[in-house]
Amino acid sequence: MSHLKPNPKFPTTRLRRTRQASWIRSLVSEHVLNSSDLILPIFIMDGNNRQEPVVSMPGVYCWTVDLVPSLAATAHDLGIRLLALFPRTNHELRTPNASEALNPENLVCRAVRAIKKEGIEIGTLCDVALDPYSSHGHDGILKHGSILNDETVEILCEQALVQAQAGFDVIAPSDMMDGRIGRIRATLDASGYQDIPIMAYAAKYASSFYGPFREAVSSSSILQGDKKTYQMDPANSDEAMREVALDIAEGADMVMVKPGLAYLDILYRVKTTFGMPTFVYNVSGEYAMLRAATNNDLSAYEIALMEILTAFKRAGADGILTYSAIDAAKILQRK
Repeated sequence: MSHLKPNPKFPTTRLRRTRQASWIRSLVSEHVLNSSDLILPIFIMDGNNRQEPVVSMPGVYCWTVDLVPSLAATAHDLGIRLLALFPRTNHELRTPNASEALNPENLVCRAVRAIKKEGIEIGTLCDVALDPYSSHGHDGILKHGSILNDETVEILCEQALVQAQAGFDVIAPSDMMDGRIGRIRATLDASGYQDIPIMAYAAKYASSFYGPFREAVSSSSILQGDKKTYQMDPANSDEAMREVALDIAEGADMVMVKPGLAYLDILYRVKTTFGMPTFVYNVSGEYAMLRAATNNDLSAYEIALMEILTAFKRAGADGILTYSAIDAAKILQRK
């Protein structure tokens, strides 16, 4: 069958015809954002019945474990289907080998059990990395100024298993060590957790947009040096494709690009190249930048937020991890 090639010319063709009213704009909309596309990150701290604001992220809080189920229920009722839990580990529990990451009673393990105990039908994701638990703030074992890859991967496998045993539904390695996806997959499978999916932080860049997150998990003041020997160079695009290909070959079920706004081209390339379930992390610095740019104007914030989230969808994201998840879900509910 032959297809006629369009030859649009004005005035026969007027593209404004399908922009005249909200109903027709909705009818021809190419990309639709839903609450189920959103992943809500939750910061967790020690204590009881407390929430503490993250100063550099207006509207974001760190919660004690006992309050997390209520927040999870709120997210569920708004249509959000996945939570990502991050710990603010007390400094006295941080060690060079990040041993608290292997503690079945650490903050994230207690929090996921609290959510499951309440029977809330929402998925839970846990970061596999050592930076929230190490005394030097790095994602791996630090020795003589270098991050040890293979020794770190051994610990990450144990950490992933502890998380699976605690009840997490998705394991998400974010450390960027070489070979960790295959080793974690093998560890989970050998321990009877072959049905737990892995969301690999496959293209994670050494970005300047992580500052507020590090404040939230109390890592900013202890980080020694930078993470450029394991996180990616922001100048590189082809290397991201190699990273993603390796993670998929090692058994990743989903892949993530991090950060989001400055890496929309990477997100697009990953989705179109591999056709995998592809996620993006709208990181803390992007959130703080949006809040500052809209200068406490709620209406401006909401409009800009939906534009940004739609851009992620347009670039190929199947899901978006964002600190604005609750806000966005409420906007979508109003619609």
